[in-house]
Amino acid sequence: MKKWIEKIQNSINLEELEEIRVKIFGKKGILAQEFKKLKNLSNEEKPKVAKELNELKNRLNGLICTKKDELQKKALQEELIKENIDPSLYSPYNIKGALHPVQDTMDRIVEYFISMNFSIENGPLIEDDFHNFEALNLPKFHPARDMQDTFYFKDEMLLRTHTSPVQIRTMLNNEPPIRMISPGAVFRRDFDLTHTPMFHQVEGLLVDKKQRVSFANLKFILSDFLKYMFGDIDIRYRPSFFPFTEPSAEVDISCIFCKGKGCRVCSHTGWLEVLGCGMVDPNVFKAVGYKDVSGYAFGLGVERFAMLIHKIPDLRSLFEGDLRLLEQFR
Repeated sequence: MKKWIEKIQNSINLEELEEIRVKIFGKKGILAQEFKKLKNLSNEEKPKVAKELNELKNRLNGLICTKKDELQKKALQEELIKENIDPSLYSPYNIKGALHPVQDTMDRIVEYFISMNFSIENGPLIEDDFHNFEALNLPKFHPARDMQDTFYFKDEMLLRTHTSPVQIRTMLNNEPPIRMISPGAVFRRDFDLTHTPMFHQVEGLLVDKKQRVSFANLKFILSDFLKYMFGDIDIRYRPSFFPFTEPSAEVDISCIFCKGKGCRVCSHTGWLEVLGCGMVDPNVFKAVGYKDVSGYAFGLGVERFAMLIHKIPDLRSLFEGDLRLLEQFR
């Protein structure tokens, strides 16, 4: 047994130690063979030999456990040394991060309106019914409320469905003239290829004395903005309905994929809807106590712009954190 003790003590890795353990303790190992010989001994010799074998078994097992612990610590230390990183060394990798496409698009939108002397205003994500609906000419039981798919809390509190409440709060706290945009997250109960429960909007508002603001002013600022975002495109304004503006319009741009010729993305119409706008409804001014003023408002979805600019087919992919998508925006 002396040679097996030496083999255990001299083993250099866990694989070699395991081979030794099998040769000693395996079903066909040396200890198994020795225990089989007990049946050939006399009744007087059996207890003594069995005791010696059990003592030897315990000793060898203890040696193997001690050596295994030693080799495991040694292997761990070698692995740590192998994986050690010197932060002072030059790295051959030059992997740069990038803004998320939604944040990048938001920044571009905000930069444009800042350059046009619009201020940036913010408000709470949790709103009350007055600021989110009633002050925007959406009284209780108004059918347009069904379009919002609202997340409600108790006591008529809710997650804001648009950033328009920021416009109401700004008008309640300031006298005209007002020239502002309100970027931020909004929430609606919707989830499919082109909708998510949380998304981002930028809404704008300009208010001044009567006769100083017209729909022509609105068309100029939005047409210039859309050309800034999408380049050389055609733009059209279609009559529409929004409770908080009158007259109202939806704004389309010529399809940036097919250049207006017609494709699957634009449903073969050659046009893509990008935002809504209009002159502020008098009832909204009445709710905030404004008199003898006029103004215009507009709103757009940031994810919608990001999808068009970067040609992203599924809105949900913007929020899944898939590095294969995000790495393309470095």
